[in-house]
Amino acid sequence: MTQPRPFNLMTKPIGPRCNIECQYCYYLEKLKLYPSEKKFRMSDEVLESYVRQVIETSLEAGTTEINFAWQGGEPTMLGVDYFRKIVKLQAKHAPAAAKITNALQTNGMLLDDEWGAFLHDNAFLVGISIDGPKKVHDRYRIDRQGQPTFDKVMRGLEILQRHEIEHNALTTVHRANGGKGKDVYRFLKGLGIQFMQFIPIVERNGADGLAGAPQVDMDPGNSVTEWSVSPRAYGKFLCDVFDIWFRNDIGKVFVQHFDVMLGKWVGAPGGLCVFAETCGDSLALEHDGSLYSCDHYVYPEYRLGRITETPMREMLWTERQAEFGRAKSTTLTEQCKNCDYRFACNGGCPKHRIATSRNGEPGHNYFCEGYTMFFRHADARLRDMARLVSMGRPAADAARSQSRVHNKA
Repeated sequence: MTQPRPFNLMTKPIGPRCNIECQYCYYLEKLKLYPSEKKFRMSDEVLESYVRQVIETSLEAGTTEINFAWQGGEPTMLGVDYFRKIVKLQAKHAPAAAKITNALQTNGMLLDDEWGAFLHDNAFLVGISIDGPKKVHDRYRIDRQGQPTFDKVMRGLEILQRHEIEHNALTTVHRANGGKGKDVYRFLKGLGIQFMQFIPIVERNGADGLAGAPQVDMDPGNSVTEWSVSPRAYGKFLCDVFDIWFRNDIGKVFVQHFDVMLGKWVGAPGGLCVFAETCGDSLALEHDGSLYSCDHYVYPEYRLGRITETPMREMLWTERQAEFGRAKSTTLTEQCKNCDYRFACNGGCPKHRIATSRNGEPGHNYFCEGYTMFFRHADARLRDMARLVSMGRPAADAARSQSRVHNKA
C-alpha cells in the first residue's frame, strides 16, 4: 500500500450502453468486454458497495467534499428513480462531516421536466455534449438509426436552463469543427453557456486496444481515423477561441483549458490530469464493479479488480497504480523533456502519445504541434494575467490594459 491520497472516479453505472452512436466514440467498443451482457446496469449490491467505499476511502484520504461523477454510455437511460436510489444511498452512508456532490455527463436527449426537477433539487452539476451548430454537431453525433441528434439535445439544454441547473458544455474537437473555433465558441456562448470544455479527438486506424497499433508521424495523413482532428487544426481552434475569450469574456465565460493554463503560468500545483506531471489518481469504474487505472485505459491489462471482491482502498493506493501514474513522466521523449513548455503540458495524455518526435522517437504526443502553437500564441497574455492574479487583481485587467495600449497606438 502507498500513502492514501485524494482520487477521482469516473463511474459508468450503465457501462458503455448508449442511446446514440457517435462515430468517434471510443467507449462503445467496450461492449466487446462483455460479450454475454444484455442488461448493462449496475446492480444494487455493486452500487451500494461503491457508494459506501467511495465515502470511506475519500475520508481516509482526507477529503470531506466527496464528488460522484456519473458517465456512460448514457446514464440517463437508467431513469430518474435509479438516481433517486443513489442519492438515498449517499445520505445513508455519509457522515455529517462529509459534503456529497454529484456530476452527471449526458447527451441530454432523454431529459424532461421530471429529470429537471430531480437534478435541480439535488444540486447535480450536468455536463451536456454539444459539438457546435446543427450542421457541425450532426456530422458525427447521430443516433442508432443514423439520424441527427441536435434538435433533441437542444430540448435537453432547455430543460437544464429552465430548471436552473448548473451545467457546462462538453465539446469534442474533431475533423468537422477543428477549423471552426470562433463559430463554435460564439454558438455556445449564444446558448447562454458559461462553462466550456473542449476535448480533442484522435484515434489510430487499425488500432486494436493498446496493442499492435501503429505509431503515426507528425504529418499523420491516413494513419488516423477520418474524424480525428489534426494537431495544427486543434492548435488553431484553441488560439481562435482564446483570442475572443481574452478580448471579451475573461471572468464571464470559463473555458477549462484556459483556466488550467492560467494555473500553470501562476505556478499552481496539480490541475487537470491531462497536463499534470504524473497521473493515476483519476480512475474508472465499470457497471460490474471492475476498477480500471483510467477511463482511457479500460482494457483487461489495466483492470485492478472488482470492488465487491477486493476493497477499493487496496486497489487505489498500490505500487502498481502508482507506477502507472509515474510512467507519464518517465516515458517522455527527449523532445518533450527539452521543451520550454514542458511545465504546462508535461507530455499531455499518455493515450495520445502515438506520434514520433522530430528525432524519430516513438511515444510522442500527437497534439504536440497544436499545444505548442497555443502556448506560443497565448504566452504573453497568460504571463500578464498570472502577474495580475499574483498581485490579487482580476485577470480581466490584462485585457483592459492591452485594449488601452492598442487604442493609444
